[in-house]
Amino acid sequence: MDTTIAKTDVMEVDLHGESDWSSFDAPALVGNSLRFISGDPHGERFRVRYYRDAAQQLKARVWFGPETEGPPGHAHGGAIAAVLDEVLGLSAWAAGHAVVVANLNVSFRNLVPLKTVVTVDSQVVSVAGRKVLVTGRVCNGSAVFAEAECLCIAIRHHPAGDKNEETG
Repeated sequence: MDTTIAKTDVMEVDLHGESDWSSFDAPALVGNSLRFISGDPHGERFRVRYYRDAAQQLKARVWFGPETEGPPGHAHGGAIAAVLDEVLGLSAWAAGHAVVVANLNVSFRNLVPLKTVVTVDSQVVSVAGRKVLVTGRVCNGSAVFAEAECLCIAIRHHPAGDKNEETG
């Protein structure tokens, strides 16, 4: 008896960016094995598409699917934090810093309803030696769901991380 269940209904999700954004394959900077959030473009957990805005800052459109549920009908805080971890870390990589996330502080502002597409804004705000500070927020229009500050540390002896080796 075959008990295999085939997924036939894949919900279409609009992850298009703004008109002044350009598509950017940010996860390619770190390789296929490190696509924790963005690894399944048709899954029921997350769907992500990356962009750079006119100022070359990394942006992401993220859909929180039913498999991210925490409070009934809303995304789990850990799912939101995982998205911020990936996007803010990739923001540093996109700016030329090969890093790992050392500390991620998230302030949750509002619940994210399931099956909602949000924008994750990010900005590298400072570089001091091997320390790269990135900030970001999860929002939809004027609604802010979470804000974060991410301390990244440049990887020693990595071709993209050598940029930071000169000063510490």
